[in-house]
Amino acid sequence: MSGPLDGIVVLDMSRVLAGPWAGQLLADLGAQVIKIERPGSGDDTRSWGPPWLEDAAGDPLEAAYFLCANRGKQSLAVDITRPEGQALVRELASRADILLENFKVGGLKKYGLDYASLHELNPGLIGCSITGFGQDGPYAHRAGYDFMIQAMGGLMSVTGDAEGMPMKTGVAITDVMTGLYAAVGVLAALHERGRTGAGRHIDVALLDVQLATLANQALNTLVSGRDPQRHGNAHPNIVPYQAFACADGYLVLTVGNDSQFVRFATLLGHPEWATDPAYATNGARVANRDTLVALIEACLLARPRDAWLADFETHGIPAGPINTISESLHDPQVLHRGMVTTLERGGNAVPQIGNPLRFDGDGQTSRRAPPGLGQDSDSVLAGMGLNAEQIEALREQGIIA
Repeated sequence: MSGPLDGIVVLDMSRVLAGPWAGQLLADLGAQVIKIERPGSGDDTRSWGPPWLEDAAGDPLEAAYFLCANRGKQSLAVDITRPEGQALVRELASRADILLENFKVGGLKKYGLDYASLHELNPGLIGCSITGFGQDGPYAHRAGYDFMIQAMGGLMSVTGDAEGMPMKTGVAITDVMTGLYAAVGVLAALHERGRTGAGRHIDVALLDVQLATLANQALNTLVSGRDPQRHGNAHPNIVPYQAFACADGYLVLTVGNDSQFVRFATLLGHPEWATDPAYATNGARVANRDTLVALIEACLLARPRDAWLADFETHGIPAGPINTISESLHDPQVLHRGMVTTLERGGNAVPQIGNPLRFDGDGQTSRRAPPGLGQDSDSVLAGMGLNAEQIEALREQGIIA
């Protein structure tokens, strides 16, 4: 599958989620992504199950976690602790455009595979190092994990019920956002290299990304001088913008402006709310949140969820059901957009969630399934000019798998 990055070669030395997420996005966009893995075990997430993808006989292949972030890649299993393995990676780096890695600061230097060393071999190489805390500062030596960073970066303090424990999100969102920021940085450096011919080193830290993606909550704090509180399923700056109970279930209501509120109040049989100074503007509604929300709750409990949703749709009032993941994956809009797809590898069907980017109406999801460990070792090395005898010798020595 070709794409905007056709002809670009990425050396992906990352594992778990943030780095592989960036690599998968680049692969979807058409880059050749060579994933470097440890012989024997490979990426940590290969074993982060259950659930497992199983073959026809019911035997486990890989964890679903691995499959979510490694589509479109080739797997080269090589021992980088051995000089011969290091030489292979250096040769690949000399031909690559982009290096992705998420080792601890200085972790690759002892192998001669850090960006500075590889940049000497290939001045046009773009490097992206993903760590918990960045390449400098008092925490630079620490390992960083999404959950811990959500806690340290303030996200948990604004997530969860007001009277409950601070909560993490249901997805490792800091890792995912870090992968996206990494891909953006790499693409910017790639564009600049087209002018200068020189590569860049990009330093992306999970903690930095977490702070950046606090968005309005960070600015709420800086502007007001006060820490935002947890509002559960309500919004700190907009009312009504939260989950509500109906007669038979729950929905989310997202009234984003005053004209929508006029239609909403009229539909609920209370047009007077729209002219009441306590509720007529969003600022007033936020100030009188508790009173207004109680009135809305009483109204919505009178009818079933789907009846309300149908009326909201008719009147242009944004709202939606609270779906399970299975329900969302089978939503008619999701199916129409082709966001759920299946790839094939060795006779096994591999389910995938598609890339949301479309170019001229065409999707950008690679048709190459996430690779088995070392699946492409022979083809990658053959592409470097090694013959079958040389490749077999490396295998016998345990340098590749």
